[in-house]
Amino acid sequence: MKVLFLVQKEQRAILDRLYDGVAAHCDCDLRWLSDQDQRNLRRYFQREVDVSRYDRIVFFLRFKQEIRQVAFIRSVPNLVILEHDAYQNYIPCKYTGKFSEHYRKLPWARVISSGYMVSERLRQEGFDAVFVPKGYDEQLLTDQGRERDIELAFVGSTKSVAYSGRKALLDELGQVENLVVTRTKSGEDYCNTLNRIRFFVSADVGMGEYMIKNFEAMACGCVLLAYDQGEAENRALGLEDMRNVVLYDSIPALQVKLRQLREDPELAARIAASGRELATSGFSFAQVGRSIVEHMQPALRAHPPLTFWQRLRLRLGC
Repeated sequence: MKVLFLVQKEQRAILDRLYDGVAAHCDCDLRWLSDQDQRNLRRYFQREVDVSRYDRIVFFLRFKQEIRQVAFIRSVPNLVILEHDAYQNYIPCKYTGKFSEHYRKLPWARVISSGYMVSERLRQEGFDAVFVPKGYDEQLLTDQGRERDIELAFVGSTKSVAYSGRKALLDELGQVENLVVTRTKSGEDYCNTLNRIRFFVSADVGMGEYMIKNFEAMACGCVLLAYDQGEAENRALGLEDMRNVVLYDSIPALQVKLRQLREDPELAARIAASGRELATSGFSFAQVGRSIVEHMQPALRAHPPLTFWQRLRLRLGC
């Protein structure tokens, strides 16, 4: 399968290994699009792309740029949209309902969503949506076996409206526990910090899916304390409370389990080891990349034939 894979050139997360994982399982033409290219996809395609060469054209681009260019995107054949932020469709934020609105204009496109229940809800709305979870960079993030001198911590951003629930929960927890909340540079600094943490607090409040940090923390050997995203999401990922993860739905519930883990270090060690095994066996970017390719292979929904003028505009970029 010949795939054109369009990704963001400037991106905070380091996703190179994910792209490698996709490329390892198909004939992949990977293109890194600048902000300028993403703002004018029609011009980029006119200048750089012969759509007839590809069995699939995959967008992993900024959503706010996609929704401004529906008229052009409707003309792109064999379209697959890889989306890690579609959970925002169902939470109070500036993109509430916007993903559904966008996909309604592209009913033939396949959407690969990183949330199990998000993909279920999209399917219920009639979209061709499939689930492939987020994962972690197995070359950057590993368990170094070092001493863990930070007991309880969160590493990452608490800014933006989408993270308001996260910030509120961490602030509440910080009032009753000695919680470290910090940020690091991506890559080595981040890995080193995760390897110092015994209990990593995941606070994906109200998001409906597990963010990438959950898999990164597990892979680095932390005991993951994860805000519970629900039975269906947990089952889809293989998360089992007090076996490979510690699930909670309130600060008091979290404190009860923390007390148990502090009193039973062997239990904590078993949960950390099982969590690491789950992450390394199922959520490396190499494995996630393979799953993305597997989910883009089945036949797509029929795309209405392009009119003469649509074909001409696609060719001329106008």
